[in-house]
Amino acid sequence: MSVDLNAVAQGLAAAVPYNAHLGLEYTSLEPGRSVVRLPDDDHLRNHVGSQHAGALFSVAEAASGGAFVSVFAERLGDITPLASRASILYTKIARGPIDAEATLGHGDDLLAQLDSEGRVSFPVEVELRDRDGDTVASATVEWHVRLNA
Repeated sequence: MSVDLNAVAQGLAAAVPYNAHLGLEYTSLEPGRSVVRLPDDDHLRNHVGSQHAGALFSVAEAASGGAFVSVFAERLGDITPLASRASILYTKIARGPIDAEATLGHGDDLLAQLDSEGRVSFPVEVELRDRDGDTVASATVEWHVRLNA
C-alpha cells in the first residue's frame, strides 16, 4: 500500500489546532524527512523581537512528528504514538521565518522492532534554520510508539 505524503502533510496541518494557531506549514514531507516552516509574525516574537523560544520548540516538535508520520504512515490506524521527551539547544538569535528539518533514519528497522516487540522508541533529530540557512537551534524529540491492543 502506498501513502500519499502530500495528503498526510495536509492532514497533519489540520489535525493539531495549536500548530495552526502558530501558522506552522508543512513544506516538505518525504520518507524519513519533514520540513515545517514557522512564519515571521508579531504574535510569535519575544521581548527582543526575535522568534519566541516556545514557538521554536513547537516547530521542532511538529517537524519531528512529520518525520515520524512519514515512516509510520501505513500503520497509523494500528499504533499509538507519543512524544516522550524533547531537548532543544538555541544557538543563534532566530529572526524571520524559520524552517525546521527533521530526519528519521532506519525506518524499516523501526517498523520491524514494532512488529516483533509491540513497541519502539527512537529519537528524531531536528535542525532549525533561518532564511540564510544558518542554524538557530537544534532539537531531539524522543518518540515512543506502541501497537494498539
